[in-house]
Parts: sequence; structure tokens; C-alpha cells
Amino acid sequence: MNFSKMENVTNLQSISYNQEKKFLQILDQLELPHKTKYLDIKDTKDAWTAVKTMQVRGAPAIAIVGCLGVAIELSTAKLSSKEELHTFFAEKMEYITTARPTAVNIHGAAKFLKEYSAKLLEDTSCSLTSMKEKIISQIETMLETDVDDNKRIGKFGAEDIVSRLNGGNAKILTHCNTGELATAGYGTALGVIRHLRELGKLEKVYCTETRPYNQGARLTAYELLQEKIDGTLICDSMVSLLMKMKKIDAVVVGADRVAGNGDTANKIGTYQIAISAKYHNVPFYVAAPFSSIDLSLSNGDSIPIEFRPDDELAYINGIRIAAPGISCWNPSFDVTPAALITGGIITEKGVFKQNTDEYFVFE
Repeated sequence: MNFSKMENVTNLQSISYNQEKKFLQILDQLELPHKTKYLDIKDTKDAWTAVKTMQVRGAPAIAIVGCLGVAIELSTAKLSSKEELHTFFAEKMEYITTARPTAVNIHGAAKFLKEYSAKLLEDTSCSLTSMKEKIISQIETMLETDVDDNKRIGKFGAEDIVSRLNGGNAKILTHCNTGELATAGYGTALGVIRHLRELGKLEKVYCTETRPYNQGARLTAYELLQEKIDGTLICDSMVSLLMKMKKIDAVVVGADRVAGNGDTANKIGTYQIAISAKYHNVPFYVAAPFSSIDLSLSNGDSIPIEFRPDDELAYINGIRIAAPGISCWNPSFDVTPAALITGGIITEKGVFKQNTDEYFVFE
């Protein structure tokens, strides 16, 4: 992997891909907001490392970068038969899914693409060259599809929030980072916020610091400043008092995986925000592409939770902030029960609402 500067790229373009040259660069999010560096992704291993180390993060972006890394390696692979191609591709897709276990998007994409490869393998009219080209082309469509889906998520979510307002503009609380840095563009929960501004119905955004990795302080705050959106940063522990004193109109967060009943895995700290929102009668929304919904899981108890290294909790920028010798418990995600998602789950298909039993049915 090599660091390089990117020309003709906006500050918020987290994924840059040249389709003709099969050249992929990502904005290294570990360096933000102080430095803007781009990382060359040349193969599956580079993509895996970038995902594992959180140089790229956000469920949609993880899926896109992971799959493009495989596509780039496939484009130059010397393969002598369709069977060899299918085996090579399936093994690479299996490997890329091991980088981070909680986000379902990469797992769903891998499953779909392996099945697509298997169909091409069985198609006698499809040559080896055509099979390779079709697989790569299918992966490349993920970029445009993600942006289009995010814009629909933004529209549906913003309109639903506006319908709840009794006049005036919305004050929104969000957690972690769900904007252009976490997707191919526009964002999910931040896409809803962007669309509220486009409608002229956004008053203010509050973003949590999002310990221990500080995605809110480093990344969401950065995006809000870049787009000149009125934003205020708070510590995670200030959420309840904020809701009591500032009349928050809605909480909008993203998701890494949604179970079949609506239970939602998202960045650690989401669960406690949902509890507080329920107490304070603040509508709580989850914004995510439909691909984040894992219908194979009946509830959130089966969602795998990633645990991160102790150092990420005990250190900030290489400086130890915790007492030496103390042990750390550092889950990266928690699961918010469907009953607490009172606003709805916003997808590109529309806003799904709780049924009378306080869970969700996705169709």
C-alpha cells in the first residue's frame, strides 16, 4: 500500500476509482481531520488491511472497497479456465469478509457475487474473458448504486421527520459517522440531514464525540464544517441532558446490521442513546440501505459483535490516557432493540415503521 496525494478530488471523496485504469484510492480516515492522505488499494490484501485497521469504515464503504480490491486483483490475474477463475474469486471474497464481522453489507455482497460467478461458470455461452469482465463490471456498479440509494434514503427520512414537526426547523442528534466518508457518497443518516437542509428544514445538528475512536469528533464534525452545516459537538455522556434541555426533534443514526425483526447493530453507544430518546419522547431513526438488513437473523442476539484492541480505548493519538495495567472491555458495536427505534428504519425503499408489537416486518 502506498500513500499519495490525489488531484481533482473534493475533501469528502472517500473512495476514488478509475474504471478504465482499474485504479482505486481511499481517503485514509485515520489521518482526518488533520491530514488529507490517500491510500492506493492494489489488491485484496490492501483492501482487507484498510478495512481491518479502519482506514476505511462505514458498512457501505467497507463493502465497496473490499469488493473493488478483489476486482482489481482479478483484472490482472492469469487464469487458465473458468473453473480456476471461479475458485480464485470465491476464495478472495471469502477472505475479504473476515476483516470485520459485524457489518453485513460486505457479507451480502460476497454471497451475491459468488452466486453470480457460479452462474457464469455454468453458462456455456460465457467465455473466460467475458466471465472476468462481467464480474468486474458487476462490482463497479456498486459505487453508483450506493450514491443513488443514499439520496433516496435522505429524501424518505427527511420527509418523515418534517411530517412530525409542528412548524419550525429540526434539531437533529447523530452518532458516529454516516456521511460521505462512510459511503460512496451523500451518506445515510447524514444524507437525511443533508436533505433536511435542502428542504430548508434543518436548524442544527448535534454530533457525539463517539468514543473510543472519535468518529463523530474527527469525521462527522469534519463533514459538517466542510458543508457549512450548523453543528455542535458533544461528549457521548451529554446525550440525556441535551435531550432534556435542547428539545431535540429526532435522533438519526446508521447501521452495520439490522436483524429480521429490526434489532439494529451500530456503533457502540447507540443503544444508550436510544434508551434516552425513548424516555424523552424523541423519535429515534435508523438510516441504512436495505442491504444492511439480514433477514437470516430473527433478532439481534445472533448479530456477531466485533471487539477491538485495548489500545484503542487506552490511547489517543499514541498517548496513553488510561492508568497503566488496567484491563479494557472494548466492543465496537451494540445492538439497539427494535422497540426503541420509534421513528422508523429508513431505507431506499421507504421508511419502515414498528408494528403494534414494536418490531419490524420488511417486505
